[in-house]
Amino acid sequence: MSEKKRIPTSDESFVWKSPFSALKSVELPPSPATRPDPKPTRAVPAAPKKDRGRVDIKRQTAHRGGKTVTVISGFIGMGLAEKEALATEIQKACGAGGTVKGGSIEIQGDKRVEVARILTHAGFRPVFAGG
Repeated sequence: MSEKKRIPTSDESFVWKSPFSALKSVELPPSPATRPDPKPTRAVPAAPKKDRGRVDIKRQTAHRGGKTVTVISGFIGMGLAEKEALATEIQKACGAGGTVKGGSIEIQGDKRVEVARILTHAGFRPVFAGG
């Protein structure tokens, strides 16, 4: 029978041969943090956001089985594809579902504050409307 090599658990001394001991003498290349930057980056000023108009943010529960929905309406000059892209961004940021219906974006839950922050960042002027 072949005898298995075992590490003794008694008080006997054991010589451990580390497989990584050869790496002690290897010189590593400098990390990116210590490497000099070939081109210094210039601070690019942020372009001012253009005013894309006022949008209304409403909280609705009527005819939804008691569930709360945040409705964003009042988009002017915005195509369906752009509304769907904005709705997807809002859904990801809020961690909620939603849809685009009849020219407005509906987000599940009362997410008015998060939606207002995203719309402000996108260049809109959000206004809380209704209750």
